[in-house]
Order: sequence, then C-alpha cells, then structure tokens
Amino acid sequence: MKLLESSRLESLSRALSILNGDSAVQGRVEGYSCKMVGNEKAFYKRFTADGETTHDLQALSPPEGVSYSRSLSGDEEGVLCDTISRKTLFYLIATLNAAFPDYDFSMAKSSEFSAEPSLTWVQSAVDDALSAVGGARWRQLRPAMWAAIEEEILLPECRIYSYNPDLASDPFGEP
Repeated sequence: MKLLESSRLESLSRALSILNGDSAVQGRVEGYSCKMVGNEKAFYKRFTADGETTHDLQALSPPEGVSYSRSLSGDEEGVLCDTISRKTLFYLIATLNAAFPDYDFSMAKSSEFSAEPSLTWVQSAVDDALSAVGGARWRQLRPAMWAAIEEEILLPECRIYSYNPDLASDPFGEP
C-alpha cells in the first residue's frame, strides 16, 4: 500500500482535528493504492503460506451497534455474520499497517473486522459522532469531506469495513 498524495485530503485531515472542551477528534482522510510495496510482498507470502487460498472465506464479526437476528430455527450459536476472502483480509491488514506504521497489525484476525451495513449507515454514524464534538464546524466541513472522499473513490461501489479489536490487540486501547 502506498499513500496517495492529495493536498485536498491533507487539508481535510487538518480541519478534522477538533478540540471542544473535554472532547478531541484527530481525524485523517487518506487514500492508498492497492499495489503491494516493499515488506507487504513478504507479508503476503507469509499470509498465504499456511495452505489457504486467497479465495477461502473468513468470518467477520457483526458491525458494532447493529443488531442481527438469529435464523428462523434459532439453532445457531451466536449471530449470523458476513464473510470476506483472505485476500480482502490481507488488504484490510495492509491498509492498517500503512496507515499506522508504528504498530503491527499482521496478527489481526478476520473476527476483528466487520462489514458495515451500508454507506448511509456509516455516513450517519460519522456525522453523529463528529457533530457531537465539532458542532457548527463539522456541519460546515461535512459536505467537503464526503465530496472529497467520493472524488477519490466511488463510495456507492465500496464495501466498508471497521476494525474492532479486542482490548489485548488494540494498539490504542488502555493497558
């Protein structure tokens, strides 16, 4: 993964640093290429060396804050969840490693990721969280941010994932 330089996204990232009383947001909006560079090629070889193919499916956790119902029979343990290919899992991990180079996410499991229900749901969650801290500043910034992201990638064509590590795996978690 290579960070794609964009003055527009850098400007938005600076604007997303919001301090409001006891609350703070350190937001970043970045674009990355999916072309493997440097150590990612070696990581990909290790990642696929265990005999599983890149098309093998991996289970995801359900999205946080979204309730899922059991099947009609109710016989299953836990909730029904989405799956992703190992290749997609590799790209999610590689993106985290590129975005946060001081941390190593190479041991992240598919169960620490979830597919978000929809673009509208994600936009609403982001809007709610940032408007609570940013208020009028966020309401002014919101259209520019979503337009810039849409210009970089075609959001309606994307699957959106969240990283939800357990406390032991979270580099930003409390010890």
